[in-house]
Amino acid sequence: MNSTDLFDRWGLQPEPVPLASPHRFPDQAHFRIEIPSVEGPQVMRAVFDAADALGVTVNRVSQGSGAMLLTEHELAEMARIGADRGIEVSLFIGPREEFDIGNHSRSADGPALAGRSRGSRQLRYAVEDVLRAVDQGIRGFLVADTGLLELLRGLQVDGQIPGTVVWKASVMLAPTNPITLTQLERLGAGTVNIPSDMTLGQLSEMRSVTTMPIDLYVESPDAMGGVVRGQEAADLITVTAPLYVKFGLRNSRLLYPSGAHLVDEASAIAREKVHRAAIALEWLDRLDAKLQQSAPHAPGLGIPAP
Repeated sequence: MNSTDLFDRWGLQPEPVPLASPHRFPDQAHFRIEIPSVEGPQVMRAVFDAADALGVTVNRVSQGSGAMLLTEHELAEMARIGADRGIEVSLFIGPREEFDIGNHSRSADGPALAGRSRGSRQLRYAVEDVLRAVDQGIRGFLVADTGLLELLRGLQVDGQIPGTVVWKASVMLAPTNPITLTQLERLGAGTVNIPSDMTLGQLSEMRSVTTMPIDLYVESPDAMGGVVRGQEAADLITVTAPLYVKFGLRNSRLLYPSGAHLVDEASAIAREKVHRAAIALEWLDRLDAKLQQSAPHAPGLGIPAP
């Protein structure tokens, strides 16, 4: 007996799933797997050790401390690993207000400002941070400031930044309605994080206004609500495709800014995120095995060019 039989026996019907999304990634896949908070080469190697052991295909890793806190050698190493694996490596742009000398972002009402670029000088540093990482082969960046996003996209249009660079709107900019989502797309975002606690109906609304890939934490850190919904992966993907399925980790420590003092813990957290992904993929296979994941080197990924 399966769950469908049980519902039939008792005359129950689960809440209907909204219409399936007709959209796909360029390779016609429905979803891709992303592991966030991969803070440097050692953590990145831990991700792929776990992925290989568990048979999980990781399509993108992202990082939160900022490219600015990695040496050029570390940037180049992450680019080489990403290129060899055929994945996107998306690094947060720094500096940002939460690292600044100002205290507003650390006040009771200030966390929403944490990812903003504070003043023209910080905008200049942020652009330089991108150019420095691009020089080492990185082709994916997380942006948490709308002005910076518009500036970077303008530089890309002008040919000063490679056209293959992917701009990923951070969860710090997460839109909560379709209009804001389309604003971010117009400003240059190629993929956008949306809140992890959205209902299937709200996700369907967001999908109805764009064909752009959407990023969704199916498990989110405590600071972002601590949502755990990996068992919903099939419904989430069906409604929201093309979808980057992201695995944060509830009940784990904050890592930003990371470094050697946290690398062992960051690696352990990253391995558990891959484990969570493996579990969600089992649920997916059980409930809707027809949904397809992108393979390595898929088109549209910001694969490094070391």
